[in-house]
Amino acid sequence: MRKHVSVLIAILMVTVLVLSACGKKEEAPKEGAAAGGGKSAAASTVKLGIFKNVTHAPGYIALEKGLFQKYWGENVKIDVVAFDNGSDFSTALATGEIDLGFVGPGPSTNQYIKSKNFKVISGSNNGGAVLVAGKDSGITSVKDLQGKAVAIPTKGSTNEISLRLLLKENNLNVTTDKSGVNIIARAPADTLIAMRQKEIDATLIPEPWGTQMEQEGIGKIIVDWNKIPPNNGNYPLTILVASDKFLTEHRDMAKQAIKANAEAIDFIKKNPDQSYELINNRLKALSGKGMDLALIKAALSRLNLTTDVSKEAIEEMAKVSIDAGYIKEVKKEQLDLSKFVDLSLLEEVKAGK
Repeated sequence: MRKHVSVLIAILMVTVLVLSACGKKEEAPKEGAAAGGGKSAAASTVKLGIFKNVTHAPGYIALEKGLFQKYWGENVKIDVVAFDNGSDFSTALATGEIDLGFVGPGPSTNQYIKSKNFKVISGSNNGGAVLVAGKDSGITSVKDLQGKAVAIPTKGSTNEISLRLLLKENNLNVTTDKSGVNIIARAPADTLIAMRQKEIDATLIPEPWGTQMEQEGIGKIIVDWNKIPPNNGNYPLTILVASDKFLTEHRDMAKQAIKANAEAIDFIKKNPDQSYELINNRLKALSGKGMDLALIKAALSRLNLTTDVSKEAIEEMAKVSIDAGYIKEVKKEQLDLSKFVDLSLLEEVKAGK
């Protein structure tokens, strides 16, 4: 009897030890959960914002090719939220309606100065806006804009900042009378209609709208994308931004979003013909309407897709916003965007981490 009891005790001890060892075993992180040695948990849902513009092509490809899903894992639900302008996007990001996404530096900087609760984490596209004059406007150069009405997508947008820099280079003022240039805000689709009906004289607008106006014969590009200030088109037009909350709670996922964006850029460069159809598919999903593939091709030829971000260019544009009265919280000499442009994750990605 004692012998049987001893055997039972020995079996129980071995069982306890085995169960204890199983309890201490760590699960390997699922794909997209904590790559790069990070410890942050994966979000169950990510709200991603993006525009209905071809200048957001890398984001379109990343969605169409399932690259965000690839890096975040199949268990993550992606809610895509489409925006018509950067002001609405930036407000949504600041108030927690979205977690991250693609936007222009103009409105996002304006909002950051107020809320200081999100960051630039990567570039996506440099340039891609053009100055288009109406067919019968008589405008053949920037100097001819005096006394004319010029449309931009929204007040405080990156396109307006570029326009103001262009006017300054040509000694033109922004006014509401014939002594200068009258800047009016119209959504790109409305600008296209206004150009057809000759309600505006010119527009500084992101692609593919400029190319479409030119191909329709209702407008002519008088300043191409690689002559638009600052830096002759080599300025951030589309950047990847993320909320501080998302960066704190899901830093690894933010890093993986940068990888998805970079992989999408690489795909477009290596597979342009395949990209046109994919971009069109996403455009249909976001706006309800597709676009002629030849138009998308022409528009992409005016983009410089890159993850690089010029902090200096963003600062220059912010100073224009201060002069224009869109940023009232700081003076130019007090401007500090060092915490706004945080490329530490991008640097890790480039280093292969």
